[in-house]
Amino acid sequence: MALPDEVRAHCAQVAEHARSVRIDLEALDAVAPGAPPALDPARHYLEGPPEDVAAYLLTLDSINFGSGWFPTLRKRESGGRPVSGYFTVAWALADHFRAAGPWSAAQLRAMRTEEIADVLGQPRDHELMALYAQALRDLGRFLGERRPLDLVAEARGSAVRLAELLSGSMAMFHDAGLFKRAQISPSDLALAGVAQFDDLDRLTIFADNLVPHVLRCDGVLVYDERLAAHIDAGRPLRMGPQEHEIRACGVYACTRIAQRLGITEQDLDHRLWARGQAPEYKARPRHRCRTVYY
Repeated sequence: MALPDEVRAHCAQVAEHARSVRIDLEALDAVAPGAPPALDPARHYLEGPPEDVAAYLLTLDSINFGSGWFPTLRKRESGGRPVSGYFTVAWALADHFRAAGPWSAAQLRAMRTEEIADVLGQPRDHELMALYAQALRDLGRFLGERRPLDLVAEARGSAVRLAELLSGSMAMFHDAGLFKRAQISPSDLALAGVAQFDDLDRLTIFADNLVPHVLRCDGVLVYDERLAAHIDAGRPLRMGPQEHEIRACGVYACTRIAQRLGITEQDLDHRLWARGQAPEYKARPRHRCRTVYY
């Protein structure tokens, strides 16, 4: 079974037997998709040569996790207001690429916590920076003598094949049953125009903590009282059944929504994620879990 089909089958089973999360089918039918997907050209490095842009995106997606720590980051600001944890990381990394270009695979293999912390403008003793350094060393070992676009070539026009290559080669990409970052990597490369894939429509949404939050705010995901109270109080969730149900039910619900709207699940994910940046969604606590998967 191909990776996205494995995710859909797993999430359908989780949704069927979920104890803490349910899907409101009537609310599901009323979800509006939002604006078409796009990468912010100021907060992402998109203007360079294709090889460098591909290196930026693969580097970014290698550290595209840590949402459970994001409230503790030093946030960058735009217009006098703090941006999200994701954009804090993506923007700082983009500025590094603009100033210094990409790291070589050898430099990635030698990445120190202090170096990535300085690049991202974060304290050197922050727990997440050590995990980011580990993830970048893993990326360097995985690349070997290859360049990022060599990986695209190895995938032979298949986003699914690239996702399977990433998830099968780096432990921090192996988000069993959901595979968020393995799938978002080919999606980002395609959005940036540095890779073409014939099967992007086979990808699922990229299960994190924001798209399920948008679905909860829109009434699609309904949490039991205990779980809802825990999240609304701003308390972190541990990795376990409740956290997994939230993400898996989000995937299953989006499969249904995408079918109704006639768009791809990958497209829907970007639209809902962008909507989640709006103040009305940010004003309500979302679930936070300290994990290397999202």
